[in-house]
Parts: sequence; structure tokens; C-alpha cells
Amino acid sequence: MTTIDGELPELDPVIHAQARLRVVVALSQLNAGDRITFPRLQEILRMTPGNLSVHLRKLEDAGYVEVTKTHRGRTPATLAHLTAKGRLAFEEYVSTLRTLIEPGGDDR
Repeated sequence: MTTIDGELPELDPVIHAQARLRVVVALSQLNAGDRITFPRLQEILRMTPGNLSVHLRKLEDAGYVEVTKTHRGRTPATLAHLTAKGRLAFEEYVSTLRTLIEPGGDDR
């Protein structure tokens, strides 16, 4: 799946940073409409709160992640999920990565 002029496609730089890729991979495992709490995501990824916040913000700015602040009873809760745009961007990222790893694909 190389381009017509033979150039290789580029990976999405927003997703490509290692920490953000890990966040997107974790969020992609959720069913559409499901959300995960910030502390649970932090635990899964083993990231500091500050580091996770920075990467979530970058993904949120790109429209790939939605972060919602709410309350569960009287306790504040921060929830995150991958948006439809983010899910599509991740699918394209994976497809591009496969193209880079296996140039020519089935054309061999």
C-alpha cells in the first residue's frame, strides 16, 4: 500500500509518541461508549498523574480523546474515552504501520 509515487506513508505524530501510543492502545480496548477512570488508566499504564494528564491533553486537543470531569456521589471523577475520530486515527495508524513493516503486502 505504498503511494503512487512510491513514497512510504507517514505515521500520525500525535499518536506516534510512545506514551500517547500506549494511552490510545489502552483506550482502544474499551467498547464504543465506555469510559475509564483516570486512576484506573494511570494504574494500567503505570504513568504519573502529571505525565498522563499531559498526554491526554495532547490527544484531547487533536480530538482523539474526550475527558469528562464529573462526580460519583460526592467524589470527583475524571473519565476518558477514545472518540470516533481517535478510533479512526488509531486504525489508520495501525494500517500505516503494517504498510511500513510489510511493504507490498499481498503483491509479492
